[in-house]
Amino acid sequence: MTITSATLSLERRLSPRRAFEGAIGLVLMACAAVAVLTTLGIVLSLAGEALRFFNAVPVWEFLFGTQWAPQSGDDYGALPLFAGTILIMLIAMAVAAPVGLFSAIYLSEYAGPAVRDWVKPLLEVLAGVPTVVYGFFAALTVGPIFRAFFNSIGFDDVQNQMALTAGVVMGIMLIPFVSSLSDDIINAVPQTLRDGSYAMGATKSETVKRVVLPAALPGIMAAMLLAVSRAVGETMIVTMAAGLQAKLTANPLDTVTTVTVQIVTLLTGDQEFDSPRTLAAFGLGLTLFIVTLALNIVALRIVQKYREQYD
Repeated sequence: MTITSATLSLERRLSPRRAFEGAIGLVLMACAAVAVLTTLGIVLSLAGEALRFFNAVPVWEFLFGTQWAPQSGDDYGALPLFAGTILIMLIAMAVAAPVGLFSAIYLSEYAGPAVRDWVKPLLEVLAGVPTVVYGFFAALTVGPIFRAFFNSIGFDDVQNQMALTAGVVMGIMLIPFVSSLSDDIINAVPQTLRDGSYAMGATKSETVKRVVLPAALPGIMAAMLLAVSRAVGETMIVTMAAGLQAKLTANPLDTVTTVTVQIVTLLTGDQEFDSPRTLAAFGLGLTLFIVTLALNIVALRIVQKYREQYD
């Protein structure tokens, strides 16, 4: 009888807790459902309008056409846009990848606690600068400097707006992104691996090169791919620093445009959503969504497949 009474008393005390935990679980489930449904809604809205566009313009012509002039004609070949996007992205990663990675190595392996406490927040301040400020910096400072330099060495037709200007400034914007992610990944490598390397007589640089970086490489590669996704989706810097001309070129000194810039251009002002010109923005948006989704999936697969397990 005493055990039964104690059990009933315990059940009465636990009942409100279980009800509260159940309510918390429902709230969290609702939040997760909102995120999933929002993503699903975005995909469906993009896909629906993009299908209307592809009914008017063949997919093959859109993906592999070399002429893009929706404002003045019926040319919807997006290959120049893809080429400009890739060109600026490559320049940006050529700046962000080495600077960001070497900064992360310094902060995690070489910098003392006092230096790290000052340098890391200052470096991450770059991540909080609005992209429009980077655009002004590119248009008013970096572009004229590059133009003066290349004019001085014989390139007379160089303008302030070019792929190199946009790519370099975008790379500066991505430095804290790459550095922060790489720093967290390098710090996650167990200290026992470093101690074992030092015990074998390796120097700090040898330990970093042969032990720490190989162990952190999958995560670093995933961070680079995420930075690529960020670069592909950037708009403001490209609009202000690279121009609006769709040109199929690999010359970093030419003016180019990107997918995101053309989406903004096509949807600016009063538009008729029954014309291929406006619907082309949804075709570009769906293509960009698929590319960034693929990059994120590849990044996750790299981490899952090549991540080493440590005891």
